[in-house]
Amino acid sequence: MKLNQNYSNLKDSYLFSTIAKKVNAYAAEHPDKKIIRLGIGDVTKPLCPAVIQAMHDAVNDLSTEAGFHGYGPEQGYDFLRESVKGYYEKRGVALQLDEIFISDGAKSDVGNILDLFDRDNTVLIPDPVYPVYVDTNIMDGRRILYMDANAQNAFLPLPDPSVDADIIYLCSPNNPTGAVYNKEQLAAWVNYAIQKDAVILFDAAYEAFIQDETLPKSIYEIENAKRCAIEFCSLSKTAGFTGTRCGYTIVPLELQRNGVSLNKLWLRRQTTKFNGTSYAVQKGAQAVFTPEGQKQTRETIQYYLENAKIISDAMDELGIWYTGGKNSPYIWLKCPNDMQSWDFFDYLLENANVVGTPGAGFGKNGEHFFRLTAFGNRENTKEAVERIKQLLK
Repeated sequence: MKLNQNYSNLKDSYLFSTIAKKVNAYAAEHPDKKIIRLGIGDVTKPLCPAVIQAMHDAVNDLSTEAGFHGYGPEQGYDFLRESVKGYYEKRGVALQLDEIFISDGAKSDVGNILDLFDRDNTVLIPDPVYPVYVDTNIMDGRRILYMDANAQNAFLPLPDPSVDADIIYLCSPNNPTGAVYNKEQLAAWVNYAIQKDAVILFDAAYEAFIQDETLPKSIYEIENAKRCAIEFCSLSKTAGFTGTRCGYTIVPLELQRNGVSLNKLWLRRQTTKFNGTSYAVQKGAQAVFTPEGQKQTRETIQYYLENAKIISDAMDELGIWYTGGKNSPYIWLKCPNDMQSWDFFDYLLENANVVGTPGAGFGKNGEHFFRLTAFGNRENTKEAVERIKQLLK
């Protein structure tokens, strides 16, 4: 018997597991300290009333023979797919129902989509980056090329025609940097992918945080993107579904390689390996797209964006360089005095009892940078900011 030896090429521990161990050890040694966590990107606000009511109604459905739902369609119930379709239509993007696949979140699909691609494909990934993009390809043994995201290009790298790639990862608004591509920049990537016969895997999990109407929320706002891009989105940050798990992936019917439809491949993969997202969760997700659900979720997003503004204003006051914080819940800052990321993590934890995320955990270009998130509650965010200001002034 042989095991997948590619796992030996992974780092021993997932970034956030390492952070948790450090924080737990510090908390055990200092039980009197109030630790404020502005690190991991989990939300803190509850599901909105429209979602809760829809899920209660769904549970009631399941309590009767007439309303009971067992196995649902692997690609999602039509009532939710129609809602997603309508959501895109409001942004000028026309989708067919068969192009929409409901899942238990973007993270799962971003990893599972690799089932469609041969291991000999070359992958192009920005650095710094969400670790899942890298780790899932290491697990499969693919060759990975990195594109430099840095302060010089505002952490928005553009394609290099001299580089050949088959699979391209883009995330906008970006995790961890909070940077957002404009239409011209995304158009450059679409043109590059078409020229290289590559496929873009576009992570739009944070699209709901974009407030600037000139910035694209979907890659399909770019001409010809359906010929080269798969889009992943999630209700985790949009509507607080981190604990209930629901997302959706768009695989255009136009997207073909070697005469084969990737849409049909993904449908075949899902019907084989996935039993669908639960009925109650999908009913809750449907409520997100109703007028009342949209109003309520926007209020929550504005709450988080106000937290981001509080953090950003503090960075401005301290004269610290950063990206994000305006169309994103993440603030990506330059460590003071050019400190290394983990050193700044320890310094902040020990002297201000505030937890963030070391940029080095997202790649070599993340060294000397640090991520703070706006997903905490208002009181803790304000208190954490005051502690940071007192420490760094």
